[in-house]
Amino acid sequence: MAFDGYTDQSMSRQAMKAELLDAETELRLAYAWRDQRDEQALHRLITAYMRLAISMAAKFRRYGAPMNDLIQEAGLGLMKAADKFDPDRGVRFSTYAVWWIKASIQDYVMRNWSMVRTGSTSSQKSLFFNLRRVQAKLEREAAQRGESLDSHQLRELIAREVGVPLADVEMMEGRLSGSDYSLNATQSSEEEGREWIDALEDENDQAAERVEEAHDAAHLRTWLIKAMQELNERERFIVTERKLRDTARTLESLGEELGLSKERVRQLEAAAYAKMRRSLESQSREVRHFLG
Repeated sequence: MAFDGYTDQSMSRQAMKAELLDAETELRLAYAWRDQRDEQALHRLITAYMRLAISMAAKFRRYGAPMNDLIQEAGLGLMKAADKFDPDRGVRFSTYAVWWIKASIQDYVMRNWSMVRTGSTSSQKSLFFNLRRVQAKLEREAAQRGESLDSHQLRELIAREVGVPLADVEMMEGRLSGSDYSLNATQSSEEEGREWIDALEDENDQAAERVEEAHDAAHLRTWLIKAMQELNERERFIVTERKLRDTARTLESLGEELGLSKERVRQLEAAAYAKMRRSLESQSREVRHFLG
């Protein structure tokens, strides 16, 4: 079912005119979609419950998102619910769909609350939608007891009430209390003032660092090749198959190919690594002696 081109008013009017499904009809449509991928059955199921999706979307208007966008997300959640619904479980589709609709709307609100991602874990989502309500409740209860809570005490109580770490409460408070600012804004009122983006550290490697890394990588590659050359043919084969393939071979599969036990292959592998370690240490000492 496409939602493009509809306003929230037209979608609401259309949803209110939709049929009300009884349990038997709902079950029949759910089976038709699951077993036969009957798109007409899916359309009837989605259309019948769009009023539920719109009703849930309206509860999130206070977060500042356009109602039409909220309805779109609610509709997407409804379609996900229809696609995943198992009529054999004996649960009404509307009961099952509520979770998917709410999750879809909440994800949209959190994605669009700020250009900086607000959070994605279950604890962060719970905080985002409940922080202010829980905070007001705790402050009200403290006032009734004649107590005054400082900010740290309040955060600890919120963390305990919601069941999340204190650090998550502190992080979410900062996210919800601030707003987004352009990095191209100047740091002072002067027109020629430095922009905030100029104060950010460049995280890219500098030219000197790239040259140094390439130089070190070349030396290490040379040392490793020499260390591998000091192994016998069987040891080189084991190291190659265990460490230099995209998918490492198991000790058991190597043992079957070489006619050895898994434990013997492990011993040979350990001996090969010990040889390579001695070779690398020897080459490293030679380099230090040369440079020193």
